[in-house]
Amino acid sequence: MFRSMSAATFKLVPTQAAYDDLLKRTLGKICCDLGRLIYLASTRDYNTGTYHHDGLANRFRADAASQALELAHKEIFHKLAACSLQELIAQLEIYLGSSAENPLDVLRLWQRMEPYRIAVPSEAHPTVARLFLSNVKLALAIWRHRQQAHQPHQ
Repeated sequence: MFRSMSAATFKLVPTQAAYDDLLKRTLGKICCDLGRLIYLASTRDYNTGTYHHDGLANRFRADAASQALELAHKEIFHKLAACSLQELIAQLEIYLGSSAENPLDVLRLWQRMEPYRIAVPSEAHPTVARLFLSNVKLALAIWRHRQQAHQPHQ
């Protein structure tokens, strides 16, 4: 029994340390949870579902880095999926405002191509994923409507 406890503890310690490092060094520097979600999704290999982060893997182990990224991705996704529509709109405003790109151009692309779909963790519950995607679509539409209402009519 002691051996299995020791092996489990050994496995958790590098993952927790990698997770803590990820929060402090990387995710803490990203402007908002929506930005963090997009970033974390971008670390996932779309062919295998494995997460990769060279800096984290060099500081810890590749498997600990992958597990930390996956855990952070799931946590931020669930946090955003549970937030109110107003909170999601606020996240969207922060995210679009932090981009070097024109926010309305990004918004139009997101509405047309729906790239945020790839931000859903691969093992997310289908109902939660649908709720999140529906809320993002609504938040985009509301934000766009607000922007158009503030622009002078041409």
